[in-house]
Formats: sequence, C-alpha cells, structure tokens
Amino acid sequence: MENVEMIAGKKHAPKFLGRVLILGLGKSGTAAAEYCLDVLGSRVEALAVAAGAPGEAALAWAEGARERGAVVLFDHETIEGTYDLCIASPGISENSPFYRSAAAASAEVISEVEFAWRESDASSKWVAITGTNGKTTTTALTCHLLREAGANAAAVGNIGETCIDAVAAGNTDVYVAETSSYQLASTRLFAPDVAVVLNITPDHLSWHGSLEAYAAAKWKVLANLGASGGVAVLDACDDAVRAKIRELRARGGVPFRYIPIGGAAGLGADMRATCGADAAAFRGAGGQLVVAWDGHVSDLVFVDDLQIKGGHNQQNALAAAACALVLGATDTAVGEGLLTFRPLEHRIEPAGLVNGVACYNDSKATNVDATLVALTAFLPTRPIVLLGGRDKGTDLAPLVAACEENARAVVCFGEARERFLAAFADSAVSPVLSAGTMEEALDAALSIAEDGDVVVLSPACASFDEFSCFEERGDVFKRLVADRAGKA
Repeated sequence: MENVEMIAGKKHAPKFLGRVLILGLGKSGTAAAEYCLDVLGSRVEALAVAAGAPGEAALAWAEGARERGAVVLFDHETIEGTYDLCIASPGISENSPFYRSAAAASAEVISEVEFAWRESDASSKWVAITGTNGKTTTTALTCHLLREAGANAAAVGNIGETCIDAVAAGNTDVYVAETSSYQLASTRLFAPDVAVVLNITPDHLSWHGSLEAYAAAKWKVLANLGASGGVAVLDACDDAVRAKIRELRARGGVPFRYIPIGGAAGLGADMRATCGADAAAFRGAGGQLVVAWDGHVSDLVFVDDLQIKGGHNQQNALAAAACALVLGATDTAVGEGLLTFRPLEHRIEPAGLVNGVACYNDSKATNVDATLVALTAFLPTRPIVLLGGRDKGTDLAPLVAACEENARAVVCFGEARERFLAAFADSAVSPVLSAGTMEEALDAALSIAEDGDVVVLSPACASFDEFSCFEERGDVFKRLVADRAGKA
C-alpha cells in the first residue's frame, strides 16, 4: 500500500482502497462499513462484510447495505475471494479460524482504529491510551483537560463514538483514543502523537493465547512513535511498564521521548532523581501533582482536591496531565481541569448513603487487579467489599492478602461465590459472608455496616451470571442503594 497514490492532507489514506473486507459487524465494524459504503464506487471497488452470526439489528442493517451495493454474509467461517484491505473488529481473535481465513484472503489486515488514523487529517493529533485498568478514566480526563485548554478534542475508541465516525464527522483536532489490546494487535502504521501505557496485568488471555501475546499487543502502541515525533507516557509504578522503561534506557537511541510516572518506590518517585530521566511525573512531597517536561516543571493541584478517589486515580490524573501538557495545554488549564473532573460511572462512583453508610459502585472492576486498587481508595477506612459474579479463574491469593490488610469484611456472591469463599476460608478476614445474588450481597453488607462505614461493589469478576454487562450491574446496584436509602 506504500506505493499507491495517497490523498494529500491525510495521514496515510490511499486515493483508491480497492476491494475491502469488513470482518465482524459490531460497533466498530458497522462504523467502518458505513464509511466504506459512502465511497463505494469511487475509492472502494467492492465491499464485503463477513458479519458473523445473524441478529435482528444486523439483518436489518444488511438489507440496507446490500441495496447500496455491499455483499453481506452471515455464518461464514471461511472467507472466499481476495481483498486489498481487511478491517477487523476487535471482538474477533487473531487466533480464530475466521480471522486467519480473512488474513489469508487479504493483502493487509488492520483495526478500525488504524483505519481511522489513516483517514484523519494530517494536521490532527492523536493520543492513544492503553493498559489493563484505568484506560477509560484516563481517556475521559485527558479529553476534559484538552477541552479546558481550548482544543477541539473528542474521546473515541472504546469510549464514546468509534474512531472512524469521529474522523468522518470532520470536526475534531485531537482524537483521544482508548485503545484495547484487541485493537492494537491489528495495527501496522498507527503513529499517535502521544501514547500512554498505564499497566499490564493478565487479562483477555483467551483472546490472545498468552500473557506474552497480550503484552506484545499493548506495546504495539509505541511501535511507530518515532515516525510521528511522538511522546510516550509510561506509568513506572507498574512492574511490567517499569521493565519496559529499563529496556528502553538500556537499548539507547530510542526514537521517541518518554515521561515516566512514579517509579519502583511508588507515585512519589521522581525518575529524574532516581534514574537520571529527562522528564518525570510524580506526587510531590507536599501532596501536589507534578509534571516535569521539556525543561519546565508544572506544579498542578493537590491530590486531596481531586474529585476522583484513590492512588490509582492520582496516577491516571498524572498521565492525563502529561498528555495535555505535551500537546500544549497551559498549567492553569490543566490544573482547573483536574479540579473539575468528576468520577466516571461504575469506577469507584458514589452511589448513595444508607443510614450513614457510604455505598460505592465499582462495577467496572471486572478483574482482581482493579479490585486491589479499590481496596486502597478509602484509607484509612476499611470497606466492606462485595466480590463475585462470573469467575475469570485468576489467582485469588493477592486479593485475599489485600482484603486481610484493607477490608473490614467481604461478601461473596454469584457464580464465583464458592471459589471465593474457599479462598477466604483460612484467611484473617472476618466476617466473610455468602450471598446468592448481588442484591442479597448488598443487604448482607448493610446488615453488618455501621454509621461511617463504606460498602463497595468491586466484584473482581465479570457480570454475565446476572447481567448483560458491567454497566447494567452498576446501574442495578445504584438503584438498589437508592431504594434502601429511601426506606432508611
């Protein structure tokens, strides 16, 4: 594709896309297909959509797409024909026969994120944010800070609208993209101006096949930073990310600059002092957030003044602040934005007060590492934690140890209840309660809670035993809390 004629003023958009295959008809697949339908007959010679299993909405969409000239196929595991470009949906694993068949039939396979980046204006800026946990908050906060600074910024990707829809709308100067490992796995030329890696811990291993493959997909966000003169923001409080920083320093000649957040000693570590780094982001001795970058030190705001709780959100705030400062935001705009940003739904979100007991919705904590973060968010208060849902089968020893130190009690519920109860059987946590459903778990927690206590739904599990998604689980939890607050 490098030798074909490109559209002037775009990142890497060929004048002629040729024969295009869309793999999957989820949110991003549908958006990419709509974009290609609009140029079918001009830039696109032929458009085929391998849509997977038929659903009511997909069948209705397919009828309209066929009328516009697309070929839409359902339940086809084998891709026939040849294509110049395949745009793969993130839900389809690279290791699946479906993906492999599409790759064999296509000259190139990319994700919708890369496709959108290629089609975007050459003058536009891209921030790509990835990590096992914290992506959504950091993406939303970065966008908020850039808007405070006067930029026409949009939060896209896994948050907000799809990247290609935002590019098609044509009214954005800075795209702040929450990028998953699924999306990054199928990137080749994607070169954001700022790339953020927050943390890497085991997750989505069934999709990638191994932790090594999962991590490799995450690190692809740095692959082309040198081409864009980009900057990496790397959270050195995370062991895996810190190891990558050591690798970069040992290698030398890295074609991009980077800002480490904290270090091995925690968020208070200034990597300029400890490792001789050129830049750093950290929590100062007085409790203020500090970003040292490009010869300037920005003393921003005090952590106690943030509306988002927990040490992990201080890390997220530093990552977002670093992104905004790199892209030209002033200290004043960044500071004001940090102070006005409110917690996102389902992420240690205040849910209400029941008889003096503060309840928090952390339904987004679908893995152990996310729950470990929540356990330290309320110190010195030790919360009563609701744990359970659909088990991901991960090691529970770190969770048990953290609860022994930081939880007043735990309530185990849902499909995962028995394994969680077994894990806590010989622990120092007391009491350990059992409940069938999330509602029963909330009532069990409230039955032992006293005025001033904290109850937090931070399940460390997927939601699919009772709910369609973590958002539904969180919404139901908030309604249950509101109902009990009204009766109190």
